[in-house]
Amino acid sequence: MPRLKSARTALVVLAAVLTLVLLVSVVTTVVMVRRPLPDWSGSADLPGLGAEVTVLRDEAGVPQIWAETAEDLFAAQGYVHAQDRFFEMDYRRHVTAGRLSELVGADTDALQADRVVRTLGWRRVAEQEWTLLDAETRGYLQAYADGVNAYLRDRSPSELSVAYTVLGLRVDLERIEPWDPVDSLAWLKAMAWDLRGNYTDELGRALAFGAVGDVARVEQLWPEYPYERHAPIVPGAGASAGAPVGPAARVDEQALTAAQPALAEVARALDAVPDLLGTGDGVGSNAWVVSGEYTESGKPLLANDPHLAPRVPSVWYQVGLRCTDVSPECPFDVSGFGFSGLPGVVIGHNADIAWGFTNLGPDVTDFWLEQVAGDTYLRDGQQLPVETRTETIKVAGSSDVRLEVRSTVHGPIVSDVLQPVAALGSRAPTPPGSPVQGGGFEVALQWTALEPGRTAEALFAMNTASGWEEFRAAAALFDVPAQNLVYADTQGNIGYQAPGRIPVRPSGTAPGLADGTWPRPGWDSSWEWTGYVPFEELPSAFNPAEGFVVTANQAVTGPDYRYRITDDWAYGYRSQRIRDVLGQAIADGGTVDADDMRALQLDTRNGLAPVLVPALLAATLPVSETMSVEQRDFTREAVDLLRDWDYTQEPDSAAAAYFNAVWSQLLRLTFHDELPTGVQPDGGDRWFEVMRQLLQERDSVWWDDRTTPTVLENRDQIIERALHNARLDLTSRLGKDPQRWEWGKLHALQLEHSPLGGDGVPDPVRALFNPDRVEVGGGTSIVNATGWDASTGSFAVTWVPSMRMVVDLADLDASTWVDLTGVSGHPWSGRYADQLEVWAAGEQRPWPFSREAVEEAAEHTLTLRPAPEG
Repeated sequence: MPRLKSARTALVVLAAVLTLVLLVSVVTTVVMVRRPLPDWSGSADLPGLGAEVTVLRDEAGVPQIWAETAEDLFAAQGYVHAQDRFFEMDYRRHVTAGRLSELVGADTDALQADRVVRTLGWRRVAEQEWTLLDAETRGYLQAYADGVNAYLRDRSPSELSVAYTVLGLRVDLERIEPWDPVDSLAWLKAMAWDLRGNYTDELGRALAFGAVGDVARVEQLWPEYPYERHAPIVPGAGASAGAPVGPAARVDEQALTAAQPALAEVARALDAVPDLLGTGDGVGSNAWVVSGEYTESGKPLLANDPHLAPRVPSVWYQVGLRCTDVSPECPFDVSGFGFSGLPGVVIGHNADIAWGFTNLGPDVTDFWLEQVAGDTYLRDGQQLPVETRTETIKVAGSSDVRLEVRSTVHGPIVSDVLQPVAALGSRAPTPPGSPVQGGGFEVALQWTALEPGRTAEALFAMNTASGWEEFRAAAALFDVPAQNLVYADTQGNIGYQAPGRIPVRPSGTAPGLADGTWPRPGWDSSWEWTGYVPFEELPSAFNPAEGFVVTANQAVTGPDYRYRITDDWAYGYRSQRIRDVLGQAIADGGTVDADDMRALQLDTRNGLAPVLVPALLAATLPVSETMSVEQRDFTREAVDLLRDWDYTQEPDSAAAAYFNAVWSQLLRLTFHDELPTGVQPDGGDRWFEVMRQLLQERDSVWWDDRTTPTVLENRDQIIERALHNARLDLTSRLGKDPQRWEWGKLHALQLEHSPLGGDGVPDPVRALFNPDRVEVGGGTSIVNATGWDASTGSFAVTWVPSMRMVVDLADLDASTWVDLTGVSGHPWSGRYADQLEVWAAGEQRPWPFSREAVEEAAEHTLTLRPAPEG
């Protein structure tokens, strides 16, 4: 007994010791996590200010900044960005400069990303842009950098973000280097890459042909845009003066077949380029504006919700930038969404106008085959020198890596760093009379964003525009990425403008000459871009007769527009739903209000369902060798969910859960037996259109399952299998009773931090940086666009409305907004993901604008005071 008592005593002591150790660990963790949290109230010195600056924050921590000069305003914006999001800013600048290895240490993916970005030269182009900008814009960018650096001064990495503390366990982090104005410009290059256009579709066509060997069948997978059912952004906009686009080229099937292995590798190689916005196939955005003629207030309403990959912190940062006395010397009185690391507001409104963006998606990249011999390349019969430079990539905790970058007149030779692109150079189709390939061609990339531009000027000009003509003048400076811009003003006007640098390719019948779908022969200048679409000929509309403008990545103009922007629009299911709802609301003298706009942003009606559900309900589900009476009845229990379904996809909908499971199975059974990874159906609206047409062909070869060579399947058999397989799948995932299934249980959003929330990161770290999973409604190519990728076998959310806003031009204080996560990049700040619940519930927060409304909503006041340098 004494020995047992002694043992128990020892266990108690050990437990006490362990508890103490755990307590110390928890306390240490709390201190470590809370140490970087900034002060949002009180006062602080900011060297270089000309006068005091006031920063008012509401309950969500959103800053509204008042200053006497524009330079003070942007210095303060830099200061508050650094307070809330500096690690995010630092991570982005390392990525966009090809210096990620400096931050995260020896990592294969990081090094490959650095090699590609250094070759593309994002930072080098940004440095060239700095010299193009006007003195005023450079002054704003410098003031912003000064504000960032004022916050960084005398703070260690662990005082700036707990993310540095975590990374410090792996690599030795030196003190943070100062922010440079060019760091801000380089972020625009990442935006342009992510929103560059349709190259994935161009590669996809080639890969699909390699699998099926039939151009006509490939064309079925990329149907023509349904102009007769889904209106373009500018209805009626067709050919302008001048020659029309040249005839379509005939596809060279033999050459395309030979290029297949290389094209497949190129599609995978492009994934090495960092994607900071998180766009991808099927990802788009919604923006629309309604004239005051059709609103209750008599003034316009504007709505916008860009669709991007879900990240924490959100890609957006809400802010107000306000001159105490608005004047030509200090013209800013603007509020909206911007990016940490970039001064100004990207989407939002000022006292006179409001604007929103969706991606135009033009074809702005081309691969060029280069005949290189030694240090020269062939062009129009002459050997020209290849330009070279040496880059040194520093790797934290390891040796430097040297990289030689070569370029031609077309751009960097990317085959040096993307081996699959090099393979393309050895197999690519070429026109008759081309040089002998020998060991293969080098491949250069031409991309509009690698030419210096003035997009930074455009953003500041939009922030201060007071009317349509000033807004268009700002849009004319917006080089890349090309966007659809919607507009409204307090005078009652609405409009649309397409800006951007969009290449014009020569017309002709040679494959790829006019449309950029093939690698181009770099040795023949007759294939060169002939210029860019003139701004005055880009699509535009001012106060259109129908009283509203809708942009949701659909076709911009009719098919006879003079210039080719792209052939790969979204297919208009989202845009037409928005148009239909608005058109119905304003029919016969009706009007809409801000609540209607917010409700429309949450619309979850599936545009494919009215076409597909009747075919599903018509399935006979026969008793056969493969389906017993019990299996048939078991499946019908689920099919019955669709009989009274209204085609909406709310989180609690059992019918939506089953429909999407059937859709996933139908795509898999129809296409996975023939299409390779990379072009298997993601379930977006292109596949809506493919399936809409295919349902009319009961015996199409697409229905036949190539894995059953002795059986020739038809449409009805594949539908029946999809219905049964989906019933089995959801029984496994959600239980036996279909009535208790819920779409949100399948379709959930799990936000992940970059780079500390992904796979391979220890669970405690991920738990610190990643918010809890949330169940949502909506779906792919639905107005409430919470997308998922049907090719993966998962229903998890892969892109989202990254923010939502509704601007009321009758009363700007009545406008509303919501971000995906929160203003802060600091876990445990209380404002790290506090807007996520609001966003998931489909709600929006008040967006005060007037000084009185902002002061009434303020919960924190920070005064930034001038202080001597030093």
